[in-house]
Amino acid sequence: MTARKPAAAQPPHGVRKAKPLDDADRERLLSGSHHDPHALLGAHSVRGGVVFRVLRPHALSVTVLAKGLRAELHKEGDGLFSALLPLRTEPEYTLQVVYEDTTVETADPYRLLPALGELDLHLIGEGRHEELWQALGARPMTHEGVTGTRFTVWAPNASGVRLVGDFNYWDGTAYPMRSLGSSGVWELFVPGVGEGALYKFDIARPDGSHTVRADPMARRTEVPPANASVVTESHHVWHDEEWLAHRADRPVHEAPLSVYEVHLPSWRPGLTYRQLATQLPSYVKDLGFTHVELMPVAEHPFGGSWGYQVTGFYAPTARMGTPDDFRYLVDSLHRAGVGVIMDWVPAHFPRDDWALAEFDGRPLYEHSDPARAAHPDWGTLEFDYGRKEVRNFLVANAVYWCEEFHIDGLRVDAVASMLYLDYSREHGEWSPNEHGGRENLDAVAFLQEMNATVYRRCPGVVTIAEESTAWDGVTRATHHVGPAGFGGLGFGLKWNMGWMHDSLGYVQHEPVHRKFHHNEMTFSMVYAYSENYVLPISHDEVVHGKRALVSKMPGDWWQRRATHRAYLGFMWAHPGKQLLFMGQEFAQGAEWSHDHGPEWWLMDETYHSAGDHRGVRDLVRELNTVYAVTPALWQRDTVPEGFAWVDGGAAEDNVFAFLRYDADGAPLLAVSNFSPVVRHEYRLGVPPSVPVWAEVLNTDAARFGGSDVLNAEPLKPESVGAHGHRTSIQLTLPPLATVWLTPA
Repeated sequence: MTARKPAAAQPPHGVRKAKPLDDADRERLLSGSHHDPHALLGAHSVRGGVVFRVLRPHALSVTVLAKGLRAELHKEGDGLFSALLPLRTEPEYTLQVVYEDTTVETADPYRLLPALGELDLHLIGEGRHEELWQALGARPMTHEGVTGTRFTVWAPNASGVRLVGDFNYWDGTAYPMRSLGSSGVWELFVPGVGEGALYKFDIARPDGSHTVRADPMARRTEVPPANASVVTESHHVWHDEEWLAHRADRPVHEAPLSVYEVHLPSWRPGLTYRQLATQLPSYVKDLGFTHVELMPVAEHPFGGSWGYQVTGFYAPTARMGTPDDFRYLVDSLHRAGVGVIMDWVPAHFPRDDWALAEFDGRPLYEHSDPARAAHPDWGTLEFDYGRKEVRNFLVANAVYWCEEFHIDGLRVDAVASMLYLDYSREHGEWSPNEHGGRENLDAVAFLQEMNATVYRRCPGVVTIAEESTAWDGVTRATHHVGPAGFGGLGFGLKWNMGWMHDSLGYVQHEPVHRKFHHNEMTFSMVYAYSENYVLPISHDEVVHGKRALVSKMPGDWWQRRATHRAYLGFMWAHPGKQLLFMGQEFAQGAEWSHDHGPEWWLMDETYHSAGDHRGVRDLVRELNTVYAVTPALWQRDTVPEGFAWVDGGAAEDNVFAFLRYDADGAPLLAVSNFSPVVRHEYRLGVPPSVPVWAEVLNTDAARFGGSDVLNAEPLKPESVGAHGHRTSIQLTLPPLATVWLTPA
């Protein structure tokens, strides 16, 4: 819009008053409940000429300007202006609108055809629009030669929708949107509105009341607690071509995957996305992690939810910058050789009255059955996965993050709560599915569609399920039907919650009692190949009284650190990928706080125990370094041929010994001693094909803070049978430590 000085109107000969609007149309238009305001406003050919009608409350006058035409419209009251002009056709024209303190000239949005195509509407109606963000929301564009922004929103139960924003003083009277038929989509192209504009939708509910809502498809938002949507367009120029070109070179389950889990707002509190981009990539790269996993970055009103209660599914949180700033961070991580996994939360959403809950006056995104809609654990609402448009909203959202932000993986939160109708519900609080079972068949279909779509469209991207039950086939292909009659869910990887629970339970016992819990460390191998697993020591394990990882360990400070190091060594050698939450890489003793983040001061030179913490961090770096160059630790993670127990029954000794094999049969021997005593000349059977073994990692090394009990010399097998092998070696097991040996 451009400001102009008022000018005297010069109506052409024969300007007449237009026929007044029908009372019902007028009332519906002014109340914001008309489905087709474009039929009433704009320019329309009638007998005797062309009727122009404009709705501009608070305007003193409105003048139509066109080539050879300047005509002031008559006032109809209530902000309506109209005239019948003796024209044969509807001209291209602009409006000069005079207010008390300014005059603006603008194109008339109500003379323009819809800016959303029939194919888009067809795909939306079918629930198959895989690029939904291109069709719905706010999109700056040039339409019929006019520059502005197209606004679209899905609100099928609304009797009317108006656009409100800072460009109309949050009064949507002059900006009613039109319904695009059975699609349930409402549309309005607004000339002169561009990037940075704030907006919401004023929705007339079926009962006649109004609700003002943020855009479910907003790609940018205000900084919470403000909650308006922001018109945006990306201008980021990507520089990660090489990363993307090689991302799919190797299947993820046959590749090294070592993940550093990060809560971005608290990793270094106060940093923006761009400031994080100067620190996080170098830190993660230095420690040798292959990927970061970001706790949810989608917009959320309550910081204390850590991002797990999302209101803006298509917008990175504005707390740390713009969407392009977030792109810059991802780009920087990729250029450092670090992949980016993002937590994604399609299981539920909060009840905020400006967001998704009863969006258009009736349950829309949530299930229409209140018992099905209410999430019993978190006070939130569950999505209605059986509604095709809702499923489309979520499937497209998964694709959006991967394509628009180059995300390399989606870790899907709370999958179990989606899969079961009786999740956290007592008898009588849920109804079985059509087959009499407790499976949520709609959620199953949604997850299968999401995974299939992401893998088809985004080569090299991995999806990861946080699924805490024994659901069959989480990482099985969707077209492979399992014993229960379901196709696989189609995930690439699954968090191994059983391993996490059992192994943490074991190490929390005093060493003298561990022999009674030995099977808690070995049981994971009973089911290790039922799915493709990630071993997660996540944020969930170091909050809410669970204590930090090092603080779970018994004994004095030295023993706790030693057990911490031994556990990490065991974890990195165990079949499955690794995930470690920030702060645990340097043995932070306190629980994580989202307000303060990791206790970086523990490694400050002035802190008396700084060396202890730096030693643990040095170990994590060494674990990742050796891991990356040792295919035996990751190449055959998901097949039994990649693992063999040497001794899984040494309960009295608190010792676990096993072999890992790469695709060529090259082995790595991992031995963990969870007893605080040194075990000299400890005999272990080994394959006869290896002439000499050498220690490549020892968590007890002095540089890691250990007692430096090492196997410094190469170990040659003897012709002494042990553990089913014809040959064996004798080695020294350090106290509370893990050692790795490979062929010299």
